[in-house]
Amino acid sequence: MRNKILALSLCVCAISYAQEEVDYTPKISGTLRGKYEYQTNEKEGRFEVRTARVSFSGKVMPNVAYKAEIDLCDEGAIKMLDAYTRVTPWRSFNFTIGQMRVPFTIDAHRSPHQQYFANRSFIAKQVGNVRDVGAMAAYQFKAGVPVVVQAGLFNGSGLTGQKDYWTKGVNFSAKTLIYLPCHLDLQASIQKIKPDNFTVMMYDAGMTYHYKNFLAEAEYLYKTYAHNAYKAVHAVDAFVNYDIPVKKEKSMIKKVSPLVRYDFMSDHSDGIRYLDGEKDKSGVLITNDYQRHRVTGGVTLSLSTPFISDIRINFEKYFYRANGVPKTSERDKIVVEFMTHF
Repeated sequence: MRNKILALSLCVCAISYAQEEVDYTPKISGTLRGKYEYQTNEKEGRFEVRTARVSFSGKVMPNVAYKAEIDLCDEGAIKMLDAYTRVTPWRSFNFTIGQMRVPFTIDAHRSPHQQYFANRSFIAKQVGNVRDVGAMAAYQFKAGVPVVVQAGLFNGSGLTGQKDYWTKGVNFSAKTLIYLPCHLDLQASIQKIKPDNFTVMMYDAGMTYHYKNFLAEAEYLYKTYAHNAYKAVHAVDAFVNYDIPVKKEKSMIKKVSPLVRYDFMSDHSDGIRYLDGEKDKSGVLITNDYQRHRVTGGVTLSLSTPFISDIRINFEKYFYRANGVPKTSERDKIVVEFMTHF
């Protein structure tokens, strides 16, 4: 009898294992973005490889996943982006440790192939763009509607600054996403960083409405510096996108998407002290980005969907106040970008 029970138990285990069989083959993916930009006032143009990302991901156990991603040409530099292990003890909860994009904002979390415009919003590029080393937990549940909560602790060192880096404090970030049944997603997030000597707090809230072929999104970020080291920063990003499927079978273009965006950023400091234009602990926080408004309009031609191969054609119009100093690449321009994701 005992042998029969043992045999039955082994049989049940074998059946369970077969049902939970997992593909452990590493998955290789990547994104290439090549573009041409022409500044209309300066009458200057340039070609640029903006992104050349390669990513390796997969599972080593049913509940243990990994990801390693590197960009071979992030504005001309090689950068390690993601390098983490994720453990999922049960379906609604996971724990991640390593380097990752911290849980904060909507637009900064989009990978380059998921962006709607050729160039990122001010929130995603200058104000709320943080990737760091640390640990994060995520939990999803239903409170009448689906809710996801993410929270983590981070060094503040970045991947390249880990050696001999020790700190008595840590940075944190937390984000809540709520998925409403009326095609509306809400998110709110908070983040503390300390890029130098002053603590920086950021608060972000936004919503995304998506119905059939129409998508609209609005996001607001508020950034403060401890001890009034620099004035508070306000940033806004809002856009609409409409997808028009191309029904001709032989057409190379599968979808045409007209879109328009407005974004704004007040005077902004990166939170690092400078003296005579150089990083210096005896210096002060300075304005790294001057206040500006921008209106971007254009069209995306999708050769394959979703986000596999796009041609993004944009025109960006900048508005600075009288004493604002535009950076070299932050001026009126036409952008034509080819994005390929594999």
